[in-house]
Amino acid sequence: MKPLQLPLEPGRYYHIFNRGNNGDRVFYSDENYRFFLRRLDEHLSELIEVYAFCLLPNHFHLLVRIKERPLPPVEALHLADAKLLKDPVSAGFQRMFTSYSKAVNKQERRHGSLIENPFKRKEVTHPRYFSNLVWYIHANPQLHGLCDDFRQHPWSSYKRILINRPSKLEKEAVLSWFGNQANYLDYHSNSANLEEIRDLILE
Repeated sequence: MKPLQLPLEPGRYYHIFNRGNNGDRVFYSDENYRFFLRRLDEHLSELIEVYAFCLLPNHFHLLVRIKERPLPPVEALHLADAKLLKDPVSAGFQRMFTSYSKAVNKQERRHGSLIENPFKRKEVTHPRYFSNLVWYIHANPQLHGLCDDFRQHPWSSYKRILINRPSKLEKEAVLSWFGNQANYLDYHSNSANLEEIRDLILE
């Protein structure tokens, strides 16, 4: 089995990346970004925890952990649901991408695949990678030359992690990886060590 198609296993962390087919746009308006995040919540909140994200015009990054969740009994599944038994989280992502793509295709009066398939994923195997990977995900708009300061990009989790109100985003866990909020802010003011996470960068 190819590494990019490995099942997403319970209790493990993954850097997930996907982009528009042929490098085309995935998001055309602010409402598209909001709609994508709603669909992510609706289709996957029971299956994953989200620690960081960044949405850009033609691609996106997620850092997630797969929840420990029992599968439905085999007798409750139809033959068409075989993929759910093998990898229910990947199946959930595919349903989410399909739902989002249909809506955008209708909006833009376009046809065909909007997002690449299969989506890319790399397991994050050691806690020491977390801080650098969160920085890399947040810094993506600046790394791609879309802005001068990634901290001002509206469609990432950078600022949301700092907001002190209930959220499904795993904010406290992320801040704990940096030690505290002050260290989180300081770390994001400097360049991370991309060589350390080179194997986790999926573009």
